[in-house]
Amino acid sequence: MKMLTGIVCGFVGLLLLYGVSDPDDFPAWGDPHSPASTSRISEYFIENTMKDSEVPNMVTSVLADYRGWDTMFETVVVFVAGIAIFAVIRTFDVDFGAVTKPKVREADLVLKHTVRLLVPVIQIFSLYVLGHGHGSPGGGFQGGVIMGASFILVALVWDIETALKRFSEKQAIFCAGIGIFIYAGFGFLSLFFGAEFLNYGVLEPILPGIHSSAKARYIGMLIVEIGVMCTVASVLYLIYALLATRGRMQGGL
Repeated sequence: MKMLTGIVCGFVGLLLLYGVSDPDDFPAWGDPHSPASTSRISEYFIENTMKDSEVPNMVTSVLADYRGWDTMFETVVVFVAGIAIFAVIRTFDVDFGAVTKPKVREADLVLKHTVRLLVPVIQIFSLYVLGHGHGSPGGGFQGGVIMGASFILVALVWDIETALKRFSEKQAIFCAGIGIFIYAGFGFLSLFFGAEFLNYGVLEPILPGIHSSAKARYIGMLIVEIGVMCTVASVLYLIYALLATRGRMQGGL
């Protein structure tokens, strides 16, 4: 089996090397005449990001607005991956009497108090990364990873049961689904106002204190990023809990 795996990986690697060997297929790095540089689409993003959405971070504007449909399905892929791992690994009818239970160790006193101080700071920072993704590097994916890591840190220092008391298995699954619902729901809301899917600019009338379509798009991006964060944080935490406990959601590392 290992030999077959090596042969398949080697063959695929050779195909990839052959695919990138033709200089006509891929432009040189930094080539100003490459299709990406000469496309009017790229120029439009650069020239109109601030005017269309008042978002200084062009990357966030492209990901959450101009190509928001694609980003929504990236979030769906994260959700589906988590649910697939849950369906394959999660066990409910294991006879724990016949399974060697991992030895539970007492958490180190220094680690416990350090983590108690760090976890709130980590979670606040994750919200900072989420909220400041419009003007600096950050957003829902980055903030979600940081938030999920805070719960994983609790499981590493104590055990999975302690982490599940703070963020249970059902809550993680529910929160992951809610994230998708927020993103897609906000897109469908745009349809009800007669605009394209995820065209947040038309939601100006229902957003309090908003008096321009550009600001409505700004707020819309923030809301869908919150949905992304919910899904990413929950799925990351859920995958760790499943893999660390072999699907039993008990004991763990």
